[in-house]
Amino acid sequence: MEVHHHPDLHHKKKNFKEYFLEFIMIFLAVIMGFIAENIREDISQHQRAKSFAASMIDDLKADTSQIISYNKYYTIASDNIDSFMNLVTANDLKNIPTGKLYWYGLWGGARHIFIPDDATFQQMKSSGSLSFYKPEIATNVEKYDRLCRSLLAIDDMNRDVYTDVRKTRAQIFEFKYNEMANDIAQKNGFSPNQARIDSFINTNPPLLSYDKTLFNEYAELVRSRFIRIYNVAYSDSLLKQANIVLRELQNEYK
Repeated sequence: MEVHHHPDLHHKKKNFKEYFLEFIMIFLAVIMGFIAENIREDISQHQRAKSFAASMIDDLKADTSQIISYNKYYTIASDNIDSFMNLVTANDLKNIPTGKLYWYGLWGGARHIFIPDDATFQQMKSSGSLSFYKPEIATNVEKYDRLCRSLLAIDDMNRDVYTDVRKTRAQIFEFKYNEMANDIAQKNGFSPNQARIDSFINTNPPLLSYDKTLFNEYAELVRSRFIRIYNVAYSDSLLKQANIVLRELQNEYK
């Protein structure tokens, strides 16, 4: 006959200290897991922020090179347009050397487009990655983007007037001589040799028209583009902001 041993189903009751100790152990395990997860997430975010920063630094360097060229171009254009306006308002048209009218009048049709290299910013914006940065860095990055949009809007607003300027200019200045002046203007990054400018001016190429009404229309159109040279003011602000963001990113992420 087999004898069956029945286990003792009566467990010893735990005291309060044992329950409390188990609670502490579980609580600590949860907390440590939470802390470990946060650390892992922080490391991941920092690495992503660093990668985005490196890419944005490259974008900003490309942008600043563009902005410097843009600013220089419109500053030269504005100065030459001032000379043109002074010529046509202070003198009888037929007493002005035609070479000067060609050279200074050329700049009424000046146009230089700034296109920001913003692929990294757009990626960060769409993915919410701007939150990885310190608030002051994120704020300055967003301010830089707003200034970019403002400059693009100014260029866009200028488009229709620019078209009208070119149409009116074509009724006053002969194309082949205008192209000669334009070729000189574009040499050496819009820093042409003064001797070449003087040589062209002294050739005094013929105008298509001395019509005062046409000149007046051209002067008004040009003035509407350049009397308030927002392009230079905004590009100055944009360049300063780009350098602020560059310094902050470089200092933060070495």
